[in-house]
Amino acid sequence: MLGRVAHGIFWMYRYLERAENTARLLAAGQRMALTRGDEMAYQEWKSILTTLGLRQAYESHYDDYDGPHVCDFVLRSKHNSESVLSMVERARTNARACRSAITAEVWEAVNEGWMTLRDLLARPVRSSNLNMSLAAIRRESTLARGASHGSMLRNETYCFARLGTFLERADNTARILDVKYYLLLPSLSYVGTPLDTGQWDNILRALAAERAYRWLNAGRMDARSIADFLILDERFPRSLVFCYSDMRGNLAELARLHGAEGRCHEAMREADLRLSGKTVEDIFDQGLHQFVLEFIAGNQSLAGAIAEDYRFVS
Repeated sequence: MLGRVAHGIFWMYRYLERAENTARLLAAGQRMALTRGDEMAYQEWKSILTTLGLRQAYESHYDDYDGPHVCDFVLRSKHNSESVLSMVERARTNARACRSAITAEVWEAVNEGWMTLRDLLARPVRSSNLNMSLAAIRRESTLARGASHGSMLRNETYCFARLGTFLERADNTARILDVKYYLLLPSLSYVGTPLDTGQWDNILRALAAERAYRWLNAGRMDARSIADFLILDERFPRSLVFCYSDMRGNLAELARLHGAEGRCHEAMREADLRLSGKTVEDIFDQGLHQFVLEFIAGNQSLAGAIAEDYRFVS
């Protein structure tokens, strides 16, 4: 496979996953804002911009953290090069460049998804149509992922698609965990209060984890059990352990197909050492914030190693 094709597939699926994750995060912010006073709602929206790395760009155009302004900026603003609409357009551009490597079903799902969201986000996003817009983003991403799962050969194209998906998903889970622990709670005196519990519940919802968590942990809502679930539970498809298990398998398959391992396989083993054998007590003893920072840095290093080994081109 040519490096530019691998690059296009990898980033196509990263953008699709990032768009869906962004929509889920905005939906969580909307739920929290509806139950808070104005000042607390502003803090929620500010934390979302921080999680997405868009706070500085947003503040250069707005002097408040009004919910409709934040949502419109994140979803469609021409002043935001990382808007959801831009992500979906980049996914489509990559899909079009790699049409010979994907199935007709995948191309149609991505192309139709882009057309749907282009029309839906052609006008400013308001509170009245926010939920519909967010649901559409999640739906279109799911349709593209379903078309991929149901129609693509399990070859190196599929491996790069899965790597892009789970690398992005792991990054999103880690960042959401970090922003909750260090940015949302006003002070340590709030730990264990309804505010703390509500925010943890919202984090679970942002990661599509609320129902699965409650099935496994009926009646429990505390930081350690939730962190354990989102980091170490190999049954949950957005946990860090699950994401890396899938990535490990796809990197092993690429090594088999190419007849050699590269730096990314060594980076994968190093990442495994940071996760394997860990307990949630180990993580909290180290410090959740420090653990997450190290994970995000390692995740970025792994992405760079994949690009280097398989000769991605920008």
